Amino acid sequence: MRRKSAPRAIRRGIIFILSAPSGAGKTTLITALRAKYPGIRMSVSCTTRARRNGEVEGRHYRFLTPAQFAAMRLHNEFAEWARVHDRLYGTPRRPLDECTAAGCDILLDIDVQGARKIKRMYHDAVSIFVLPPSLTELGRRLAHRGTDDIRMIRRRLANARGEIQNIIDYDYYVVNRDVKSALRLLSAIVEAERAKTARLNKSHVDLLRSGRAPKNNE
Repeated sequence: MRRKSAPRAIRRGIIFILSAPSGAGKTTLITALRAKYPGIRMSVSCTTRARRNGEVEGRHYRFLTPAQFAAMRLHNEFAEWARVHDRLYGTPRRPLDECTAAGCDILLDIDVQGARKIKRMYHDAVSIFVLPPSLTELGRRLAHRGTDDIRMIRRRLANARGEIQNIIDYDYYVVNRDVKSALRLLSAIVEAERAKTARLNKSHVDLLRSGRAPKNNE
């Protein structure tokens, strides 16, 4: 008996990139966004740094030895990689390719440098920059966290100024004055990108032309 092939996804999956200065609230927004859209998968980066207390292999990072990381680089298995403070970080390509081919969306939490490289490789990726209301407010949030001394806070604020200079390279920006309003705007971006006809597969374009609308691909 001939096995039925799996139905083809209505559209290509979307790579969503989220970048932000430290302290802008990106992690909180990612948690809220994925709670609202549980179908959005999270890209897990690789790193050669040591695992910290509470971190889970395969959930927070894939922790590799320098030799393992070098082997993945040699076989072109990274969509982007960078050296940060003598440690290596990279985004594996396979999950991105598999998700988009299957019509699933995937979210990348990466910095400005990584976002630029991903956009060069995946031109239809959607890049979003999360801004604090002001650098003064960012400094207040960093101080309130209680994890950094005053010298590190000043360093993070200096880094934030440099990162914000790259905002024009992003497709969207979201000012995180409060999580509720920022999540509302992020959700609108997700809905709009999912509804783009350019992402539809040809068979579903033909279906729409015939007047029969397929179910929305959540």
